[in-house]
Amino acid sequence: MLSIIIPFHNEAENLPTLIKHLIEVCEKAGKEFEIVLVDDGSDDTSVAISNFQFLLRQAQDPEQSRGTISKKIKLIKHKKRLGKGEALNTGVKNAVGNVIVFMDADLQNDPEDLPKLLAKIDEGNDFVNGIRKGRHDDNLLLKSYSFLAEKFLKKFIQSPFTDINCGYKAFKKVVLSEFSFYGNNFRFFPLAVFYNGYKVTEIEVKNNPRKFGKSKFGSGKLITGIFDTLTAYFIYKFAAQPLHFFGVIGGLLFTGGFIISLILAVERLFFGVLLYQRPVLWLGLALIIVGIQIIMTGIIGELIVYLDKKNTKS
Repeated sequence: MLSIIIPFHNEAENLPTLIKHLIEVCEKAGKEFEIVLVDDGSDDTSVAISNFQFLLRQAQDPEQSRGTISKKIKLIKHKKRLGKGEALNTGVKNAVGNVIVFMDADLQNDPEDLPKLLAKIDEGNDFVNGIRKGRHDDNLLLKSYSFLAEKFLKKFIQSPFTDINCGYKAFKKVVLSEFSFYGNNFRFFPLAVFYNGYKVTEIEVKNNPRKFGKSKFGSGKLITGIFDTLTAYFIYKFAAQPLHFFGVIGGLLFTGGFIISLILAVERLFFGVLLYQRPVLWLGLALIIVGIQIIMTGIIGELIVYLDKKNTKS
C-alpha cells in the first residue's frame, strides 16, 4: 500500500492537475494507493470541505467512477496554518500505507518521477531522497540558503545528501518509528533516518517551474532556516556527547578570562598598576563565570544522556 502525503496552503489552482496526474501514474503502475491531502489553514478555494468534491470532479476523467476515486483520497484540514512540519505529521498519522511518499502541491514535483522513487525502495533502500534537477527557483535567498546549508552539513556532519531540502521523498513507514515531526525539523528528516542506521539513497527528479501561486519561502524563513541548520548540527553531532560542544565553548571563554585576569594580577603585584584603572578586569571575570556556566551546562547534558540511556536499558 502506497500513501502519498501532500501538505498544501493556498494551492487551489495546482491541486486538480496534481491529483489527476498522480492517479494516472499510480493506476498505470498498478499500485494500490491513497492520496492524503493536508490543508494547512488555506484561505483560498482549496480549503472548504464542500469544495472538495468539486476538486475531485476536476481531477478525474468523466468516465471514471467518482466513488472509486474519492475513496483513494483523504482530505484533512487544519483550522489555522500550523506549518509544514505539523501538516506532514498530520498526514503521517492518517496514512495507512507501508510505503510513504512526500511531495509538494505546487506542481514542481513531477508525478512521473514517482515510479523511479518506488523502484529504489524495491531495490532494498529504506529511504529515497530526491535531487532537484534543473531547479527553477526564482528566489535567490532560497538558492543561497540551500547551497550553503548543503555544504555546511556535508562538511561538519558528513551528510550523504545532495539536496536535503527537496520535498520529494519516498520511504518505508518503519523509518518513522524513531522520528516525530514538529516545527521545521522536517528539513532534517533525511539526516535522522541516515543516523538511525537505515539504508538511504538519492535520485534525480524533475523540478518544474511554478505556474500558479506564490512560493512560501521568504526572507523570514531564511533566518529560521539558519537556526534550524545549527540545531541539526548540534543534535546529530553532539546529542550523545553534549560536553564536547559546551566544553569547547566554555573552555575557550574560561581560558580567555583566566589569561586576562592573570595578566592584570601580574601587573598589580609586580608593577603597581591599580586595578580600578583597568575596566578590562570585569571582562576577565565575566568570561571566567560564563565559561564555567557553559561547561556546567555540558556536564548536566551528559548526566541527562546517561540517565536516559540507563532508564532505556532498564
